[in-house]
Amino acid sequence: MQDFPQKSLSHLDEHGSAQMVDISPKKVTVREAIALGQVIMTKSTFEQIQAGNAPKGDVLGTAKIAGIMAAKQTSSLIPLCHPLPLSKIEVEITPDEHLCGYHIQAKVKTEAKTGVEMEALTAVSVTALTLYDMAKALEKTITIQSIKLLSKTGGKS
Repeated sequence: MQDFPQKSLSHLDEHGSAQMVDISPKKVTVREAIALGQVIMTKSTFEQIQAGNAPKGDVLGTAKIAGIMAAKQTSSLIPLCHPLPLSKIEVEITPDEHLCGYHIQAKVKTEAKTGVEMEALTAVSVTALTLYDMAKALEKTITIQSIKLLSKTGGKS
C-alpha cells in the first residue's frame, strides 16, 4: 500500500484511508463562504416560471427553502464534513433573461473551528436541483452549471 503524506490531502490518513479532520487545535472564528451556480432553460420555461405558471407551484420559493434546508444538512450528506452551528444562510435566486435562466448565490456564516464552504456549495447545488425538479414538467433539458466557491473568509486560509 502506498503511503500518503499527511499534508497533501487532509481527509486521508498516512495509509490513504478516509478520515475526518481533527479540528480541535483550531481557533473558533467567524467564517463565511459564498458559492454560485446557474440554471439555464428555454425561453418558454423561463417565462412560465417568471409568470408563476409552473405546474408544481412556486418554483423559486420552494428552491430557496430547499437550499437553506440543505445547507443545514451538509454533514449528513457529505461523510467527512463536520456538523456546524450555522448562524446565517442566505440563498438568492436572480433571474437573467439573457441567460434564459437563473443565477444562484448562497452565503453561509458560522462561528466555528472550520469553514462553511461545503454548506454554501450544498445550498447552491440543492437549490439548482430543486429548481430543476419543480420545472421538469415544462422542460427536461434544463442545465445546471458553473457551481463554484466564490469566496471564503475566517480561519487561517
